[in-house]
Amino acid sequence: QVQLVESGGGLMQAGGSLRLSCAASGRPFSIYAIGWFRQAPGKEREFVAAISWPGDSTYYADSVKGRFTISRDNSKSTGSLQMNSLKLEDTAVYYCAIRAGRAVSRTAHDYAYWGQGTQVTVSS
Repeated sequence: QVQLVESGGGLMQAGGSLRLSCAASGRPFSIYAIGWFRQAPGKEREFVAAISWPGDSTYYADSVKGRFTISRDNSKSTGSLQMNSLKLEDTAVYYCAIRAGRAVSRTAHDYAYWGQGTQVTVSS
């Protein structure tokens, strides 16, 4: 059974930084892309960032480009999302997800496994 566990969320003032981590266990796919999504109250889940296998390509939503950095450590089956210059509108529950293969997708439906989510709250 594949399990993804996110950590690193919390409360941060606008302009600050947080680093989210995602640990995969239970024999995920031999190769897989990692995506990060978020969902704010009353809104649909939206794409944030994704990284291909083995990590040579990264993609970002326009809203986070230049502020967030996605990375992965394949030896540890982990992924990370470094979030800098946080804004109030970054407040949401953040989810990591994986999909089989090298290529990423910006579509949540394309990801097979999801973490439980971690809350990020940005205050003024």
